[in-house]
Formats: sequence, structure tokens, C-alpha cells
Amino acid sequence: MEKSNSSKELNSEPNSFNWDYLGSDLTELILSHLPIRSIVRAASVCKLWNSIIISSSFSTRVSASKKPWFFLYGQNNIFLKNNQAFAFDPEANEWIKLPTTLFQCSKDFFIGSNGFFFTATSENFSFAPILKGSWRETSPLRFSRCNPLVGVFNDGSKVPMFIVVGGVRFIGGLVDIEDRLAVEIYNPYVDSWELCPPLPADFRSGSSSQWLSSALFRGKFYVFGIYSCFISSFDLNKHLWSDVQTLRPPGLAFSFLISCQDRLILAGLSNGPHGPSFNLWQIDEKTMEYTEIAIMPQGLLYCLFDSDEDDKFASLKCVGLDNLVYVFNEEHHSNYPACVCEIASASGKCSWRRVPNLSVPVNPFHKVISFCSTISLENILGGEGEEIGPGQAIY
Repeated sequence: MEKSNSSKELNSEPNSFNWDYLGSDLTELILSHLPIRSIVRAASVCKLWNSIIISSSFSTRVSASKKPWFFLYGQNNIFLKNNQAFAFDPEANEWIKLPTTLFQCSKDFFIGSNGFFFTATSENFSFAPILKGSWRETSPLRFSRCNPLVGVFNDGSKVPMFIVVGGVRFIGGLVDIEDRLAVEIYNPYVDSWELCPPLPADFRSGSSSQWLSSALFRGKFYVFGIYSCFISSFDLNKHLWSDVQTLRPPGLAFSFLISCQDRLILAGLSNGPHGPSFNLWQIDEKTMEYTEIAIMPQGLLYCLFDSDEDDKFASLKCVGLDNLVYVFNEEHHSNYPACVCEIASASGKCSWRRVPNLSVPVNPFHKVISFCSTISLENILGGEGEEIGPGQAIY
């Protein structure tokens, strides 16, 4: 009995598959589940995949669904060539070395927030979309400042607004701790800064990002003292500060405030009866009451260190966004080891895991800057640079 022509065609190339059979909708769905770096590579496979990936609808869909990346930027105050930058993609579970050409190396200030890099000196303030590297200098801040807190928000329009809070300025080479520096909000559309009330006076002695953490949550910009545990929120619509309260669970040594989807999280080191532990608490933003939701496993905590010194925990830092909380050691030990806690959206259950070690040589730094940010696929595809390979640049 002879086989049909269609059967002959299917059997003629048993090891091949025509992706056109899937259709563009199903192909788009499959591609959207790849890590971002794999998506960038897939854009070079064929014309169909390229047309799908470079479409604005696909870029928007992917950017909204991907988990935020964890960034580490190391500054060397003596040799700028020793500066290095890395990003961790939690979905691919790998580190990516970033080209330093993406950054404007400023000794005064550098940070990232919600899709943007920021850099500043006493004279200027600049920003760029993360991983795109196209910098834009703003009109001058009304108050020159070093190491402020910076946030990105939308005021109901599609234009992102930047809020700059706190920081310090130098007078005659000395830090002026008496001036609290007014809050300033920048509108990129008109290139102008709006002056708002300064941080409450309680934060006067520690108003820089070295002593403060911040979180954007439900239309408010929260400021929290890492060691003082003072907390206050700035209403982004009314431009008013709330009363200052103290948020300090028992035994807390230091902590960081993080916005995790529909939760406001406090993450910090607690000295309990059984020794130090790193805990997560969920905060009720109305009452400032706290509920413990997770404790880092002791084995995971101690793998971040290689010494028995009493003050070793002081080098712990914490950042987070969406449902991810990263904890890392900012000292040059085993290339800045880190771990991450993922908070399930529905149940609130927390799962901890070690972040892979950086696989490339890492320099000792005088300062390590860390932050989490969402990633725009459109920025990556629109940038210039190399294809992403292990230990290589993002593009």
C-alpha cells in the first residue's frame, strides 16, 4: 500500500520542523517566556522572529512580565578603569557583565530606579534609560546635593516624573547637616524642577542615601532610616509629608524598606535569643504595624561571610522590587555573595535561594551601589553594542 504524498513529505525530513506551522501568535507566546537575553538572540534567527520581537506590543508585553534585575555597580575612587558593573537576571539565573560605557562615572552620585540610571555632581543631574546609554542632562537642581534618594513615578500621564529627596551638600569642603534640602520633582517634558517641602527635621543628622532607604508605594514616597528606624511618607499628589513614626521590631539592628507588589516590606538584621537572623516583616502602611513573614535560613545567612568578627553583619545590604528581595555582602568576599527571597503573590509564601557567584574576576571597590529595576526590552533592542554572551555586555 502506497503512502500518501503528505505522509511522504512529513517523513522525508524526520529531524526538521517548520516553525511556520505554529503561527505568529503561538510563536510570540513561546518567545515571550524566554529570558530577555535569549529573546535578543532570537531576534537574529529569522525574519519572522525578528518582526515579532521588535514590535512594540511584544516589547511592552515582555517588559511588563519579566522580573526586575539586580544591579551591582562598583566604584574605585583611585582608578576609574577598575569600575565594574553587573546585572543579575533572576529568570535566567545568571550574572551579566555590563559595559562601563553605559555609565557616567561620577564620584558624587550614581543610582538606578524603575527603568532609569541617574548620576549627579554638585553642578548637574543626568538620567538615561537603563541599558540604553543615551544620557540627558536636566536643568540644574535648585539645591546641589550628594547622595540623595531618587524615585520614578507617573502622575497619571505617560511621562515619568523623578523625585529627589534628601542628600547632603558641601560648604567649604564640609558637610552641611543643618540644611535639610527641599524635595525636588522633575518633569522631563518641560525640563523643570518643582520645589516641595524638605524631609522632616527628624532626618536631619542622616539625610543621605547612606543612612536612608526608600520605597514608592501606592502614590507615596516612603523614607526610612536604616539605623534610626524613623519613617515618613511624602504624598506625591498633595506634596505633603506624614508625621514621623518609629518602626523598630524587637532586636532590630538595621533594616531596609522595600516595595513588593502589593506589600510594603521591612527587611533587616535582628538580634534574637538564638543569635542574629535576617527577617522580613510586612508593614501595614496605615497603622505602621508589622507582621513577620520570613526568616532567612541560618546556613544561607552565614554563607555570605568568611569571618567570625562580631561586626561582620554590618556589611549586609538589601534591595528589592516586585516580589524579589536581595541580600548581599558589600565587602569584597567571594565576589560579593548574595541571596534572594521570592515572595509568592497569592499566598505570600517566601522561598530563599543562593544567587550564583560572579563568574568573572571582580575588583575590590571603595563603594558598591546596588538597586533593583525593571528592564525594558525596547531599550535593549534599540541600543548599540555587542550581543550578550557569558560575561559580556548586555547587547
